[in-house]
Amino acid sequence: MPYFDTHWADIASHRGVVMRELTSYPPHAPLTRRPDWGVEGQAGATLEKIQADILDRWGLKAAILTPLFGGAMMHDPFLGEALCRAHNDWIQKEWLDADPRLRASMVVNLGRPEAAAAEIDRMAADRRFVQVIIPVQTEIPIGRSVNKPVFEAAQRHGMPIGLHAGSMFRNPPSQSGYYSTFIEDYAAHISAFTAQVANLIAEGVFAEYPDLKVVLIESGVTWMPPFMWRFSKDWRGVRNEVPWVDVSPAELVRKHVRLTSQPFDAPPGAIGKVLQQFRSTDMLLFSSDYPHWHFDGDAAIPEGMTEEFVRPMLFDNAIATYSRLGDLK
Repeated sequence: MPYFDTHWADIASHRGVVMRELTSYPPHAPLTRRPDWGVEGQAGATLEKIQADILDRWGLKAAILTPLFGGAMMHDPFLGEALCRAHNDWIQKEWLDADPRLRASMVVNLGRPEAAAAEIDRMAADRRFVQVIIPVQTEIPIGRSVNKPVFEAAQRHGMPIGLHAGSMFRNPPSQSGYYSTFIEDYAAHISAFTAQVANLIAEGVFAEYPDLKVVLIESGVTWMPPFMWRFSKDWRGVRNEVPWVDVSPAELVRKHVRLTSQPFDAPPGAIGKVLQQFRSTDMLLFSSDYPHWHFDGDAAIPEGMTEEFVRPMLFDNAIATYSRLGDLK
């Protein structure tokens, strides 16, 4: 609240706006919070806890804070914009200023893409903001031309677009309607990621913005190779529909799309084979997904991952994807 201007502080009070956890991540669901990473029922609630749990414990040079924040989901774009501005200012002062290892993803509301682009321009002056974060289940496919101002701003400042598991809650989460259980929604999120990657390619976003990177956060990993194969196969038969896609979709994915290493949804014996199917060591980015529960103890690197993928995943790919981390070289 202290980071609102007077008008929006009054509106928030008048409307009784209280920001709560998103229903896509119930606070006490086991996947949402590892037992040893909780603080009085909250996950990742204090800087001291994050420092002890991962920053100091793992000796990280940098960690990107990736907030799942309701301001991006507000139907009222003006209130959503105000919430996002306040949140970005809050994370800058309360978190980034408190530990030099921290970086952040900025939140925006896509209700008015021009205003979202202006927020990207505003916060980009602080190079500790390294990414624009958007829930993967958007109101319309992300690659539609209405979102061009957001892509232009992200590319202008050398920032990737981070699509994180989660929803704006504008549409049913599946093509068949609403689920009955949390596990259905969580497991089926893959369909949202496949739809968005296909749309970004088919709409020509990567053709128009050749330097843009898109990071799929908490999407899982093993679905990508078969998706790349099938999309490329089908594209060969109907490529006249998308003449701007003049190379294989698989090649565009390898160039523009990155995935976080958690959750790595494969048993140890299959991981090496899955990774070879990518035909690239450039696509994986190390993640803890703190405080979500995808592994126990310090087993953040999936068992069975071959050495050729480990070094790029831990360091090289992050530097290549997030140009603002270049000072870590």
